[in-house]
Amino acid sequence: MEASISLIGSTPKPNLSSLISPSSSVVLHPRLPLPALRLKKVSAFPRISHRNRLIRAQCSDGLRPEEDDGFVLEDVPHLTTFLPDLPSYPNPLKESQAYAIVKRTFVSSEDVVAQNIVVQKGSKRGVHFRRAGPRERVYFRSDEVKACIVTCGGLCPGINTVIREIVCGLNNMYGVRNILGIQGGYKGFYSKNTITLTPKVVNDIHKRGGTFLQTSRGGHDTAKIVDNIQDRGINQVYIIGGDGTQKGAEKIYQEVERRGLQVAVSGIPKTIDNDIAVIDKSFGFDTAVEEAQRAINAAHVEVESVENGVGIVKLMGRYSGFIAMIATLANRDVDCCLIPESPFYLEGKGGLFEFIEQRLKENSHMVIVIAEGAGQDYVAQSMRASETKDASGNRLLLDVGLWLTQQIKDHFTNVRKMTINMKYIDPTYMIRAIPSNASDNVYCTLLAQSAVHGAMAGYSGFTVGPVNSRHAYIPISRVTEVTNTVKLTDRMWARLLASTNQPSFLTGEGALKNVIDMETQDKIDNMKISSI
Repeated sequence: MEASISLIGSTPKPNLSSLISPSSSVVLHPRLPLPALRLKKVSAFPRISHRNRLIRAQCSDGLRPEEDDGFVLEDVPHLTTFLPDLPSYPNPLKESQAYAIVKRTFVSSEDVVAQNIVVQKGSKRGVHFRRAGPRERVYFRSDEVKACIVTCGGLCPGINTVIREIVCGLNNMYGVRNILGIQGGYKGFYSKNTITLTPKVVNDIHKRGGTFLQTSRGGHDTAKIVDNIQDRGINQVYIIGGDGTQKGAEKIYQEVERRGLQVAVSGIPKTIDNDIAVIDKSFGFDTAVEEAQRAINAAHVEVESVENGVGIVKLMGRYSGFIAMIATLANRDVDCCLIPESPFYLEGKGGLFEFIEQRLKENSHMVIVIAEGAGQDYVAQSMRASETKDASGNRLLLDVGLWLTQQIKDHFTNVRKMTINMKYIDPTYMIRAIPSNASDNVYCTLLAQSAVHGAMAGYSGFTVGPVNSRHAYIPISRVTEVTNTVKLTDRMWARLLASTNQPSFLTGEGALKNVIDMETQDKIDNMKISSI
C-alpha cells in the first residue's frame, strides 16, 4: 500500500474540517517528520514554503490504513525546513550522569500532547502539539553554539529563574560555554549591550526579583535585530516576554528563515496576568496570587476594625481577571470581585452600591478585589480622558481603584447619608517585583530546560509551556492570536459567584443588557491583542 503527500489550501486560516476527506487518515502541519505518519512508503515532494499550509496523508489505492480519527498536529518549524542538508549529531545527554538511570531519556518523534483531554464517546482526537523534551539527535555541536537570552516587557516573578536555568541547562546538559545576555530588551540587540553569562554569574539570581538583564518596552526592529544576531554569530536566541514580545519573536524567526540562517529562535511566555493562550498558566502567576493574599488580608483587618469599613484591593489584570479571581477564591474574606471580562454597574437594582449597603448592614464591613482593567470605560467617561498607549502599544490604564473608592465614598456620604470608612490598597508593583515562590521556581526550571532541548534539537519559531500538565512545543502564532481571558460561562467564574454571593451584574435596571448574548460572549472570550 503506497502513500502519497498532497498540499492542500493556501489561505491564512484554512478550515480544517474541509480538508479532511473520507479517505484521509490524518491532518497535520507539514513539518511533522515522516516516520510519525505511520505509513509504509512516502513519496518525495519538493521543498516549498510551508507557512499557512496543511498536508493531507492518504493511501494512493484509496484504502485507509485506519478510520479517520480527526487527529491534527499543530507542528512547530524545524531548521531542516529551509536548511535540508543540515547535519545532526548524537545528543550529549547520552553520556550524562544525570540521565544515566532514566529509562527513557529521549522523547520520541511520535510523542504528542492533546490540547483537549475532556472528550465524549465518538469525539475526534482533535489538536495536538509536539511533546517537549530532549531528542536523540541534535542539530548543533556544543562547541559551535553561541546563545543569547533577552527579557522584554514588564516585570514578573520568576524571570531570573528562567535566565539561570537556560544558562545552567545549556552549560551542564549540553556543554555550551558561549552564552550572552542581551541587556535592556529588544533594543539591546542593536545598541550592543551584552554580558557574558556563566553558571557562576547567574548562580543566585533566582533569589532576586526583577530581571538580571534589565528590560524595556518597544524597541523591536526586526531587520536591526537579525543583522546583529548575524554579525555576532549567534545561533540560538531565547526570548522571554509576553504576547507582544512573542509576536516580535515570530517576526525574528521569519526573517531568520528568509535569510536562511542556522538560528534557532525559542520563546518563553511571560505574563503575570496569565493571559497567554493555549498553555495552562504562565510563570509568576502562582507567586502573584500568593502575594496578593497579604494585601487582601491587610484590607480585611483594616475594614474589620472600623465602622462601615470598605476595603478595595487593586490587582493586576489588564485584559484578564485571573489573578483577581483566583486570589478571591483562595482568600474567602472577599465580598466582591470585579474583572475586565464581566461588566458591572454602580446604581440601580442589582448594582454594586446596593450590594455594598446590604453587606454593610449584615457584617458592618466588606472587601472588594478589582482587576486593574475592570471598569475602564466608566473611568474614562468620568474623567473625560483620551486613550493613550505605552511603548509596547498597550492601552494605558486609568486608576480604577482610586476612581471606585471616590465613587463609593461620594454615594454613601452624600446620597445615603451614611458614615463610611474607605481603605484602598494597591500592591501591584510590590507583587510583580518579588522573587518567585517554590512552585514557580520548579515551573520556570521546566520551561527553561524544555526551551534548551527544543533549540538544540533544531526546532525554531516555537514557544514552550504546559498543555494539560504536559510540556509541549507550540507555534508562536498560536499563543499570540487571542488573549486568554476568564470565561464567564465556565464553572470557575460560577464558583467565585457562589463563594462571594455577589451579584452577577447581568440583570437589573442599571445593566447594559439583561443577558450577555452569545455574540458578545464570543467577543469577550476571543479578545485580540495586536501590540508588539
